[in-house]
Amino acid sequence: MLPTQFREQIAELSAQLAGRALDAGLDAWLNAELGVASTTYARLKQSCTNGVAEGWLCGREGGGIRYGRIFKPAPELHGFSVDVVDMTDIAGPHHTHPNGEIDLIMPLDDGAQFDGRPAGWLVCPPGSAHRPTVAGGRALVLYLLPEGSIQFTR
Repeated sequence: MLPTQFREQIAELSAQLAGRALDAGLDAWLNAELGVASTTYARLKQSCTNGVAEGWLCGREGGGIRYGRIFKPAPELHGFSVDVVDMTDIAGPHHTHPNGEIDLIMPLDDGAQFDGRPAGWLVCPPGSAHRPTVAGGRALVLYLLPEGSIQFTR
């Protein structure tokens, strides 16, 4: 797997998300159509797992969290930026999502959850905020941010 191939996967995904409201309806649709039993989920999880192992994902570390923005917002990504984090039983820094956030939760340990959610998708609406938390083991989380917009709080 190469970053260019991963970018193509994200472009295919983001084409299905373009122009949609980031709300509970999108959360339900993603989990029904592209959830853990889907080929899309399996391919994205494998790509992220490979990217971490190969060192082109999560190249930074701070506070016990490995992370990194692999792609800035771009037209072919329909304006989304792409970040991936690798977290084990830890809470990250509090932040807000001015334009919302779409998260793909990929547990690497059985029972690992992100913000109380198991494997699958979590859609945070515009203006939402949280302290991203992985409990019950290790998980990778892919973040899609419209326009790359995120605001860390102090």
